[in-house]
Amino acid sequence: MTPIYNRILLKLSGEALMGDQEFGISSETITSYAKQIKEIADLGVEIGIVIGGGNIFRGLSGTEQGIDRVTGDHMGMLATVINSLALQNAIELLGVPTRVQTAIEIPKVAEPFIKRKAQRHLEKGRVVIFGGGTGNPYFTTDTAAALRAIEINADVVIKATKVDGIYDKDPVKFADAKKYTEVTYTEVLNKDLKVMDATAISLCRENKLPIVVFDSLTEGNIKRVVLGEKIGTTVING
Repeated sequence: MTPIYNRILLKLSGEALMGDQEFGISSETITSYAKQIKEIADLGVEIGIVIGGGNIFRGLSGTEQGIDRVTGDHMGMLATVINSLALQNAIELLGVPTRVQTAIEIPKVAEPFIKRKAQRHLEKGRVVIFGGGTGNPYFTTDTAAALRAIEINADVVIKATKVDGIYDKDPVKFADAKKYTEVTYTEVLNKDLKVMDATAISLCRENKLPIVVFDSLTEGNIKRVVLGEKIGTTVING
């Protein structure tokens, strides 16, 4: 029961928070995430979290409705703040101290992102949720996750998804899709594997930061990853 990582950056999908709903936040799903986060916090793992906002609003979807891309991305950033606050509440109901830091300053709602303060929170055993993406349009929350992981000196980016790893093609559409146990950053970029966007992958490659992609809908999987079980797919240097 000894974790192989001391400090992690957990990337959660906003869309996964919908559960079986078509919109919004499923109380069952967010409670499941909170319980899994408590499990690893109880092991002494320092946890930073970046969560998407796709269950509420996606900037790219907004452009299809005639919304300016920059405006749409700012709306998406605010959606991630809503999710961050909801997740903070769910985690704190389980007795785990949590802080939300945002890239866009909203002082009455959360702390601004300050690297040293975030690291201090982590050292004190507080879960830190980073909302608002990078604070800039045209950057995804995947890139925000990679950036925050590097800034807080995380050992790994753990990306929670709806599928159990990285495949060479969509496993939902193709029965013969091949799952990778390990794959290099270069392969991900060259084969255009849909894991994280190219900016996020490049950041992780340049900083030799491993990525683990796994199915988070199975309770206990986050703990299994932290304990070193070989589930999902690991993206490494090669």
